[in-house]
Amino acid sequence: MVALHTLVSDQRLNAVLGWGMTGIIALAAIESYLMDAFLWGCLAVLIVSIIALPSAVTGRPAAMVPWPIPFVAAVAVVLRTFEFYPDITGYVAIGTIALLLVVELDVYTRVELSRRFAVVFATMTTMSLQAFWIVAQYYSDQWLGTRFLVSQTELQWDIVYVTAVGVALGILAEWYLDRFEPVGSFERPPSG
Repeated sequence: MVALHTLVSDQRLNAVLGWGMTGIIALAAIESYLMDAFLWGCLAVLIVSIIALPSAVTGRPAAMVPWPIPFVAAVAVVLRTFEFYPDITGYVAIGTIALLLVVELDVYTRVELSRRFAVVFATMTTMSLQAFWIVAQYYSDQWLGTRFLVSQTELQWDIVYVTAVGVALGILAEWYLDRFEPVGSFERPPSG
């Protein structure tokens, strides 16, 4: 059995697990397109693109965010693809996109984010992405004849729920990052 420390700190294992999860998300995107869920397929492709971005920029396949983030994204995308709690899994997918962006910004750029700011930033990014997702759903309803947006009340609750999911994912990420140094990151002095 693989030790937890190995799962968290081994760059090669992290890359294998991360790319495995990315492949699962890509397959779910294809399945979404085959099931005529075009908008959801596009969101899954966006997630794959964001996960692959560090590897594409650096030219190193091992440049990957910590594997638990693609794992959460894969679970959300697969469950949403098969319409298992589609609202909740959709919120988790949106929140995971925000978390991916924040972690990649922190780990692979010169930007330095304190842990608390990263949580707030991830939550705000989640809310912003949900706003874009709502606009995409509106135009999908108009142009493709879908029925994503049923009422204004449901729309407002969507924003509340995705904010709660964003806060929860941010807190979970802060807990993870406080316990384990992400693979591929560099040591920074603690911010006060």
